[in-house]
Amino acid sequence: MFWQLFFLTTTILSTTRLLALAAGMAHPGCQERCGNLSIPYPFGIGPGCFRSGLEVTCDHSTGRAYLGSAGSSVWAFDIFLLQGEARVHKHLTWDCYNDTGISDFSRSFMDLRSYQISHTKNKFTAIGCDTIAFIQGENTNSYTSGCMSFCSSKASVDTNGQCTGMGCCQTSIPANLTYFNTTFSTRQSASVQDFNPCSYAFVIETQQFRFDISDLAGYNFAYKYSDGVPLVLSWVAGKESCDEAKKNMSSYACLSKNSECIPSDSGPGYLCNCSSGYGGNPYLEDGCQDIDECAFPEQYLCLGQCTNTIGSYSCTCPKGTRSSNASTVHCSPYQDTTKTVKMVLGISIGTVCLLVCIFPLVIEYQKRKLVKEKDGFFKQNGGFILLEQMRSGRVDTVRVFSKKELENATNNFDKRRELGRGGHGTVYKGIMKDSRIVAIKRSKVCNTNQKDEFVQEIIILSQINHRNVVRLLGCCLEVEVPILVYEFIPNGTLFQLIHSEGASISLDDRLRIAIESAEALAYLHSSAFPSIIHGDVKSSNILLDDKYTAKVTDFGASHMLAKNETQFMTIVQGTLGYLDPEYLQERQLTEKSDVYSFGVVMLELITRKTAIYSEDSSERKGLASSFMVAMKENKLQDMLDKSIVGVGLEPLQAIAELAKKCLSMKGEERPQMTEVVERLKAIRRTWKEKLKEYYSAETEKNYDSANCPSSIAQCRSIPIELEHGR
Repeated sequence: MFWQLFFLTTTILSTTRLLALAAGMAHPGCQERCGNLSIPYPFGIGPGCFRSGLEVTCDHSTGRAYLGSAGSSVWAFDIFLLQGEARVHKHLTWDCYNDTGISDFSRSFMDLRSYQISHTKNKFTAIGCDTIAFIQGENTNSYTSGCMSFCSSKASVDTNGQCTGMGCCQTSIPANLTYFNTTFSTRQSASVQDFNPCSYAFVIETQQFRFDISDLAGYNFAYKYSDGVPLVLSWVAGKESCDEAKKNMSSYACLSKNSECIPSDSGPGYLCNCSSGYGGNPYLEDGCQDIDECAFPEQYLCLGQCTNTIGSYSCTCPKGTRSSNASTVHCSPYQDTTKTVKMVLGISIGTVCLLVCIFPLVIEYQKRKLVKEKDGFFKQNGGFILLEQMRSGRVDTVRVFSKKELENATNNFDKRRELGRGGHGTVYKGIMKDSRIVAIKRSKVCNTNQKDEFVQEIIILSQINHRNVVRLLGCCLEVEVPILVYEFIPNGTLFQLIHSEGASISLDDRLRIAIESAEALAYLHSSAFPSIIHGDVKSSNILLDDKYTAKVTDFGASHMLAKNETQFMTIVQGTLGYLDPEYLQERQLTEKSDVYSFGVVMLELITRKTAIYSEDSSERKGLASSFMVAMKENKLQDMLDKSIVGVGLEPLQAIAELAKKCLSMKGEERPQMTEVVERLKAIRRTWKEKLKEYYSAETEKNYDSANCPSSIAQCRSIPIELEHGR
C-alpha cells in the first residue's frame, strides 16, 4: 500500500512538471493566468480564447478568476484538464435569528449550464438545530431532496465529526445536476437559540468538510467560509460521444495529433488527453509534445543508460557492463571468462542433445496422463450426462468451459482475484478472452456419489430466468472439484452494504431490496419445476448489481423438491443465526426454512445488526431471539436503526410484524414467500402514498409557529426522507 501511494504521488508531481514544461497551456495570444490560477485552454479570458461555455472572467483588482461572463459569482481556484473538473467557491444559504426572534435570511443558488455539480465528490449539507433544509435543481428532470437536523441541547450534538442528524445532516446529490438552489423550512426554537442562532445549507466538496460543534456557535461558520464553501464542478469538451465528435472535425476538441478522446466519467460527453509518451495540452494543435522521460528519473526508472525516443525511451547498460533488466537492476562489470564459457557451453550442448531426445517422450507421456485424468474427472462429475442433456435441448444456455480457459481468466486462481469465501467454496473474479467479466466459483468438496444431482442442479439453474437470481453461464467438469461460472455482480453483497460504517440506505431502498430478494425466493419455490429450496438464505448471499438490484446467489446448499415434499437431511447445512429451529430439530428441509432465514434478513435491514451480534463488550446474542423478546416487551424501537426511525414507526412496525410471522417456531404458521412479497409491496406502496400526501400538504404550508408541532419529539416523527425515481 505504501509503495502504491508513493508511486501515485510521484506520478502526479511528475505530470505537473511535464505540463509546466510543455508549450503554453492557454490559447496563443491569450492571457495565461489570473492571480495564482493558470487558465488552460479550452478555458480562456476574452473573445476567441475559450471554447463555448468555458469562458473565464478575471477580476484584476482581486486576482480572482470567475467561471462565466462578467458578473458571475462562481470563484474558481483550481482547473484540472485531465480529470475534467474545476474547484470553485460558492456562498452559503443561511437563516439567523436574534434574541427577539427576528430572522436574517440569505439564499444561494447556482446556474451554470456548461457545468455539472459532481455527484461523486460533493454532498448537500445542512448545519443547525431545529433545521430542515431543501435542495432543488434540474438534470434531465426536476429534482428535490433535503435533510433535517435536530438537537434539543448543546449536549445532544454529535461530536464525532460526522453528519448524522444531530447538529448536522448530509445527503447525496444526483448525477448531471446543472442548476440548484437551497432553501429552509426552519423555525428556530428558543431552547437552541442561545448556542445556535443560525442554520446553514450548502453543497460542499465531501473531502473538504468535517463537522465541528463550534460551527453551531454564533456566526462562526459564516466567518469560516466568508468567501464561500469549496465544491467540485465537472465539465466536458463536448457533449457528444467520442465516435460522434470525430465525425465533425471542425468542432472536435482534441486538436493535437498526439492526443486521444476519452469518455467523461461524470456523464454524457468527452474529454481529451495526450497519448502515452506525450504531455501538455491536448486541446491545442501543438499542445502534446514528446516527453523526455530521461529528464524525469523518479517516474521513468532507469538504472543504466537512458535514451529518449519519440513517444517512449530505452534503458541499456554501457559497454562492458550488463544487467538482467537495466530499468530495475543496476549494471555491473563482467570479466572475460572464455574458457569457462566454452566448457559450460560444451556441457550445455551435450545436455541439450540428451534432453532433445528424452523431452518428446516425456511430453507425450504427460499429455496422455493429463488427457486420461481429465476424462476421468469429466466422467466422474457427470460430464457425459450433461452433454446428452445439451444434445437433447434440455440445456441450451450453459457452456462447458475447459480448465485452461478458467485458469487464464483468473490468473491461475490468484488470491488477489478472490471475491469472497463461503461454506461451499471460493468465488474468483474472471476476465474471459472476449473481455467479459464473470464470477467463477470453486467448490470445496467433491462427492462422486452426487454427480447426478450436480448435473441435475446445473440443468435446473440453467433454466432459471429471473432478474433477481444470479445467472449460471457454464461449468468446468474436467477437474476433481467442479467449477461453476456465473454472471459478475459488481457492487458486493447486501451484508457489506448494511453493515458498512457510514453507508446511507433509505427505507425505500431497503424495502425494494427486500421485495426483489423475496420475489427471487418466491420464484424458486412456486415457479421452478421441481421447486428449489435455497437452503442458505442470508444477506451475504444477496448480491447487488450496478443499479443496486438484488440478485440471489450461492446454491451450494440448495435442494430440488416436488410440491409439498420435505427433504430429510443427515447433515444440517446453513449459517448460524439464519437456521430454521424446526429444521435444526427435525432435520426436515422445506420451503418454510427459507422463509425463516429471510425473516432474519428483514431484521438486518431494519436494525442494521448482524444475525449474531453483541452490544459493547456484552455476550453475543441471536438477532431473531432478541427481536422476538423486544416485540413481546413492546420495545421494538430500541432495536431499530436510528437512521430510519425518522420516517415514522408505522412502516417499520408493519415490517416487524411480517418478520415476526416469518420467524414463527412452527413452519406451518409462517407465510409462503409469495405472501411475503405481496405484504412487502403493500407496505412500500402505503408508505409512499402517505409520503406523497404529506409532501403535497407541506407545499401549501408556511413553516410558522402555528404549523410547527410544539415539541421537537413531534417534529421528529414527521417523515422527511425524500424518495424519487423508483
